[in-house]
Amino acid sequence: MKVVIQRVTNAKVVIDDADTSQIGKGMLVLLGVGGDDTTEDVEWLVKKIAALRIFDDENGVMNRSVTDVDGEIMVVSQFTLMASTKKGNRPSWIHAAPHELAIPMYETFCEQMGRAIQKPVATGRFGANMQVSLTNDGPVTIIIDTKNKV
Repeated sequence: MKVVIQRVTNAKVVIDDADTSQIGKGMLVLLGVGGDDTTEDVEWLVKKIAALRIFDDENGVMNRSVTDVDGEIMVVSQFTLMASTKKGNRPSWIHAAPHELAIPMYETFCEQMGRAIQKPVATGRFGANMQVSLTNDGPVTIIIDTKNKV
């Protein structure tokens, strides 16, 4: 699994010209699921993100997690994070999980993230053409790949 995490002051997903979900202060998590990802990857990544200290403390030091600041999380599926660009100029998504694996992994990730932060997680809609808008706070953007755990 690969994620791009953006610390945001707000984020919103629009599908078919309708606001679908939105959050205030927190994290926008773009999630890519690979064909070889497992539930262990989900569990590790959820714990890592929930505890990630990227919010400022009273001294302006990134020392607080999303739960410490009572922040929100939005998770948006993003299969293009699994792009391979080694050959040529057209990305290949051969490493992206097929729908029958990716959808349950995405749903499990969202459910576990909600339990980890003890509040509902905002989402996009898997496979939909979404317009995602956000205000990146900082800017702070973190990339995590579960293949690089060690």
